[in-house]
Amino acid sequence: MTGLLTLWRKSLSVQLLTSMLIALFASQAIGMCISWDKFIADLRAAARYELSSRAAAVARLVETVPPALQADIARVNSTDYTRFWIADDPAPDLGPWVDAAFVRFELPLRDLLNGAGEGTSAGSSAATTQVPEGATTALFLEGVTWTAPIAGGTNLPARARTLDFAERNGAGVIVPLSDGRTLNVAYYKHMMPSIWKTHLPLSLALTAVLVSLVGVMTVRGITRPLRQLTRATETLGRGEAVTPLQESGPEDIRRMAEAFNRMQERLHRFVEDRTRMLAAIGHDLRTPLTTLRLRAELVEDAELQEKMLATIAEMQAMTDATLSLVRQETNSEPTRTIDLSALVESICEDLAEIGQKVSFVGSERLNYRCRPEGLRRSIRNLIENAVRYAGHAEVRLVSTRSAIEIVVEDEGPGIPLERIEEVFAPFFRLEGSRSRETGGIGLGLSIARAIARQHGGDIVLSPRQPGLKAALVLPT
Repeated sequence: MTGLLTLWRKSLSVQLLTSMLIALFASQAIGMCISWDKFIADLRAAARYELSSRAAAVARLVETVPPALQADIARVNSTDYTRFWIADDPAPDLGPWVDAAFVRFELPLRDLLNGAGEGTSAGSSAATTQVPEGATTALFLEGVTWTAPIAGGTNLPARARTLDFAERNGAGVIVPLSDGRTLNVAYYKHMMPSIWKTHLPLSLALTAVLVSLVGVMTVRGITRPLRQLTRATETLGRGEAVTPLQESGPEDIRRMAEAFNRMQERLHRFVEDRTRMLAAIGHDLRTPLTTLRLRAELVEDAELQEKMLATIAEMQAMTDATLSLVRQETNSEPTRTIDLSALVESICEDLAEIGQKVSFVGSERLNYRCRPEGLRRSIRNLIENAVRYAGHAEVRLVSTRSAIEIVVEDEGPGIPLERIEEVFAPFFRLEGSRSRETGGIGLGLSIARAIARQHGGDIVLSPRQPGLKAALVLPT
């Protein structure tokens, strides 16, 4: 049951198809319930009309033959659902008449037509009757009552009488003959008490199958553009180039594709405009910074000159870092599949070779589609940040069903919980001295998060006791 609910929540196709089938079954069930009583009533009325017409016809035939043949003529007109016989009693009571009808229905039609008498058992095991096995005359006595003759078109004599028995599953006609005897006709057919015992459920099932086939084709036509939009959105969210969606199909689908293509175009234009603007600012700042550096060289006070040159160098570094951040956000590096575990391990080995204390907890091969150079820079920034403040970093990979985490842990001073998001702001530093030797420019985490978000992921910081845990979370 849980699996079905999960499939219902996840699949638009299942929801649409199930809704169509529920609506179909509900409408058919309501229609059947409304028309069932009328359906049964029409069947009974048609059966009684046919019975009255046949009774009138057989009565006329019987009147034309010699008396010795009349009983045989009546008997051979019997069918699976009707019995004909001639009785001497011109005004029979209901009970005895129903008993006589029951006896004749107990006898299989084949034996009846072959001339077997009343009370004779079936001639063979293959012979069948309409009376259920083990039934008694009480079956026919249920609901027995005299009724009015069928009006119009039956040509029954005025003195003919009609009755119902077996809870209206049976009907009888008593036609007086000219010699004082009566032609008796009994009809019995057990009407289906339930819709589910008729052909209607099969008809409904076939209709449901046809609706399902048509629904599946229709739903696929609706969901195919949605799946394409989902893939394109995920690709665009990871910073990859996306081929414009095909603008075709029904108006709603076409307008959705047009809106996505316009959004993608606007995003690219916005990023390009911002990049050009920042690049121009960075380029224009170099000239005044160079002028300031030349003028600082002319200052005779050595201490003042050193401070001025340090400030100019910091401004130059900040400008270069800003341009680097912008270039990283607009990086057009192609996406490819790599072994992520091998990439992280190689970064740790490179840092260890230059004397930084970095340890990597090995893991099995893990293929991942990404932009490796950008991801390398993001991971390196996290590790270097941990080493700078804690002196040591431990790196490991954690793979789950929905994400891959590259975890960097240290035992340094950590970051206060209320300031964790602040450290991602460009040029923000917890260390207040602004010294590049103790804290850098303040763009390392900003660049690392920008790269992670280009891949559809993020960087999550959480305190440890002691230290800090930095996790680069990538979607699978």
